[in-house]
Amino acid sequence: MAEPVFVKVVGFSDVERHALNTLFRLSAGQAVHYMLWAEDAPAPAALALVDGESYEARLSLETTGVDPAVKLIWVGPQPPAQAWRSFERPLHWPHVVQAMDSLYGPPAELDFDLGFDAGPDTQPPEPDASGRRALVVNTSAEERLYLRARLALAGLVFTDEAATAADALALVQAQPYILVLLDLALPDRDGWQLLRELRAAPTAPGAVWVTTTASPLLAPLRARRAGAQACLAKPFDPAQLHELLQKL
Repeated sequence: MAEPVFVKVVGFSDVERHALNTLFRLSAGQAVHYMLWAEDAPAPAALALVDGESYEARLSLETTGVDPAVKLIWVGPQPPAQAWRSFERPLHWPHVVQAMDSLYGPPAELDFDLGFDAGPDTQPPEPDASGRRALVVNTSAEERLYLRARLALAGLVFTDEAATAADALALVQAQPYILVLLDLALPDRDGWQLLRELRAAPTAPGAVWVTTTASPLLAPLRARRAGAQACLAKPFDPAQLHELLQKL
């Protein structure tokens, strides 16, 4: 197995860092394995991924600079002269990963687009011959990101997103889904009504799991009666989600 490539990450929001950590875990076993660099890492950082819009990042760059041996990838406006590559928001993160891979090996086969941007992806769904595509329906970008990362870790790397009931129905009518993760708190329609519509659609998904903050005693029973195969209480229990995904 090839030695991991350590990446120093400076700046970025908590949500972005969570997704980056997931990206690094997903790369294990791939042609290039990335790991987050820390002071006690067994090897120096080979790459520096810097959020140019972060005060912390700019201060670090001004005070300590970047080792010339470290390739600098800059995210944000006004990249410094020593930046090897630069990207501006909103980012298409597979392009960043492809730039990283160009230094160390062939492009990764996994879809690393974990939804860093503020809203759901509005591009046409990427073709997937495996038939194992999932859909996350949720108004919260952070929750969509978390669930998409958990799905990717379980092997469901083709995942679409919808923030409204209307978008969810349009996607379900356009193609089959093995799983829909449906949050019941939607702005344009009652979640229970949408669940019934999804189950009655000619292109009904293989399974629908609902997510809710409602009573953990009553919601699961109502969910089963409405046609859902599982009910996940929020905040999410990673162990419960992992167990369900292993059975999917």
